[in-house]
Amino acid sequence: MAKQILFYGKAIEELQKMPLQEFAKLLKSRSRRSLLRRMEEVQKFLQRVDKKVKKGKTTIRTHERDMIITPQVVGLTVAIHNGKEFVPIKITENMLGHFLGELAMTRKRVTHGSAGIGATRSSAVAKSKAK
Repeated sequence: MAKQILFYGKAIEELQKMPLQEFAKLLKSRSRRSLLRRMEEVQKFLQRVDKKVKKGKTTIRTHERDMIITPQVVGLTVAIHNGKEFVPIKITENMLGHFLGELAMTRKRVTHGSAGIGATRSSAVAKSKAK
């Protein structure tokens, strides 16, 4: 049997039935304040998500990196724009209360290639000895 994940003692089904104001009371202060101050924008975002899900879309694309993850979005795949491309992220119960932007990194890890011929002193010496 799969372990049921609880968010502050509440199951995901309870959270999905709960109004956003009640859900906001369970969040930590930064997320709660952001959610309560932008309540109208969050509700518009959730309405857009519902429309797209009803149309049969499996992935929802968005530029809204400062949106809080609410229980209504759990289980969906959201493609979050990182400045260059859309990064698809599967939303799980563990992500509740986080911002979408936390999940799509905007910077890549730097990987340097090997130095070319003449790029270092040792390669320059090896090149001159070869002649």
